[in-house]
Amino acid sequence: MKAFLTFALALTGLILSSVFATAHEARPAFLDIHEEAPGEFSILFKTPMQGNARLALDARFSGPTEILTPVVSRPTGDAMVQTWRVRALAPLAAQTVSIGGLRNTMTDALVRTEFRNGNVWTGRLTPDAPDAAIPEAPTRWEVVSTYLHSGVEHILFGFDHLLFVTALMMIVQSRMTLVKTVTAFTLAHSITLTLASLKLVSLPSAPVEGVIALSILLVAVEAVRMERGETSLTVRWPWAVAFAFGLLHGFGFAGALADIGLPGGDIPLALFSFNLGVEIGQLTYIAAIFALLAIVRRMTVIPRGAFIAASYAIGTMAAFWTIERLAGAFL
Repeated sequence: MKAFLTFALALTGLILSSVFATAHEARPAFLDIHEEAPGEFSILFKTPMQGNARLALDARFSGPTEILTPVVSRPTGDAMVQTWRVRALAPLAAQTVSIGGLRNTMTDALVRTEFRNGNVWTGRLTPDAPDAAIPEAPTRWEVVSTYLHSGVEHILFGFDHLLFVTALMMIVQSRMTLVKTVTAFTLAHSITLTLASLKLVSLPSAPVEGVIALSILLVAVEAVRMERGETSLTVRWPWAVAFAFGLLHGFGFAGALADIGLPGGDIPLALFSFNLGVEIGQLTYIAAIFALLAIVRRMTVIPRGAFIAASYAIGTMAAFWTIERLAGAFL
């Protein structure tokens, strides 16, 4: 069984690596509309980059607006951030916001609008539905739908988090231990996600992302040590290690949630929905691993050394991420 699981995990790791290399367009665009003065809004529009060019997207409103400042653009590596200010000549609430060019892409766009009275609306636009009416106040169902979808999307496109779960699965020896390990990881990242989102605890995002990559590397090394007959804390109590590193991964999830913000009147509901979305995505991934395992069980030829190969593949990618992120954080 272990050989079959190893083959499945190795194949999944290769799929993730391939998707990671081509996933930039799948990352959502982000439009933030913030009312600074009565009827005057600051606009931040973040669009994914394809090489040296950004996706050809633009923000539009159904009502008349007056541009108060020039558009300032700055690249941030994998995205282009544009900022400007506008005056709405008609109330922005109940207007329709749309993303021009979205129909020609494979990405979604998150739209966040914050009014001076504290009302916050966050919506998701897609290539099939590139526009939406801005409500005066979001309904609870809109909050649940938006943040649940965002949580699922973040974990399924959070390849570092998925590789960490994959490495843990390679160490875990029984399904009961896997249940304990996944539960510990879930509990831990839910704690720090909540604390960070409520601004009760704060850590700089760049070093956190670097150490998250390092956690994947460390677990991959432990998998190799286990295959060689060595034992360690991770091998004996993987749930304890999952909990410790899960606290760190929670800060990474909080960084993603900070990009779309929290609705002022429904913060607990939004947090719960985002957390639930993360767990649905995580369990979907684990279920896919076992589904793939069920298929691979029918195979009779398993490459020797597949476990070591999968561990080194995960460790190599994690090492690259660690160097890249820490260099970006401190240089």
